[in-house]
Amino acid sequence: MKPSSPLRKWLLLGGIFITLPIIYIVLGKGESKFTTLPIIGPREAQLNGDTLYHTVPAFSFTGIDGKPVTEKTLAGKILIVDFFFSRCGTICPRMSAHMRELLHMQLKTDDGYGDIVFLSHTVDPEYDTPEVLAAYAKEYSADTARWKFVTGDKTAIYTQGADGYFLAAREDVLAEGGFLHSENFVLLDKQRRIRGIYDGTNPAKMKELVVDAKMLLGEERRREREAGQ
Repeated sequence: MKPSSPLRKWLLLGGIFITLPIIYIVLGKGESKFTTLPIIGPREAQLNGDTLYHTVPAFSFTGIDGKPVTEKTLAGKILIVDFFFSRCGTICPRMSAHMRELLHMQLKTDDGYGDIVFLSHTVDPEYDTPEVLAAYAKEYSADTARWKFVTGDKTAIYTQGADGYFLAAREDVLAEGGFLHSENFVLLDKQRRIRGIYDGTNPAKMKELVVDAKMLLGEERRREREAGQ
C-alpha cells in the first residue's frame, strides 16, 4: 500500500477537526437532522400500505377562565401533558416545578418555543374548580397562555388519561390524597400522536424531554416545509 503523503494526512486531520464540532453543535441543540422520535402506541397496517397510529381522542375540558379547552383550541401545537391535583402533597409539587422549569427556562431558548403548550389535567375536578386552578397557576408563576390547567367531567378526564395517554388517573381510596395518577409527562406531536413518555419527577428525564421536544420541533418544521412545497 502506498504511504499517505504529509499533505493528505493534514487534510484528513483538518476534516476531522472541522466535522466533529459541527456534529457536537447539532446534537447539542437536540435537533438531529437524521433522527426522529418513535411513535408510541397501537398501530394498524392499512390496505394501501400506510400505517394508522394511535392518536389521543378529541376532548373538551374547562380552563381556568371557565372557557373550553379542546383539541381544536390547541390545534397546531406540540403538547406536553400531565395529570395532577392541587391538594396533592406527594409528587405533584415536584412535577409542577419541573413543568414550570421546562416552560420558563429549558424550552424558551428554542425558536419554536411558541409551538409548545403544556396541558395539566386535574384528577380531582370536584375540588379543583377553575378558580382553584387559577390560584394554583399563580402559585407556580405559570404563563397561562402556554400552560393550560383544565378541569371538567371526572369520568371524561379519567378516560382520557387511560385510553388517550395510557396513564393512570383515577380515584383510589388507598392512595394518599384519595387519587392515583401517573408521574409521567407525555409528549404529543401536532397530529396528537404520542412521541415520548418521561418521569416528571426525575430531573434527568426532564433533560431528555427537552432534547426530544426540540427534535420534534425540527421534525414538525421539516414536515410543514415539505407540505408547503
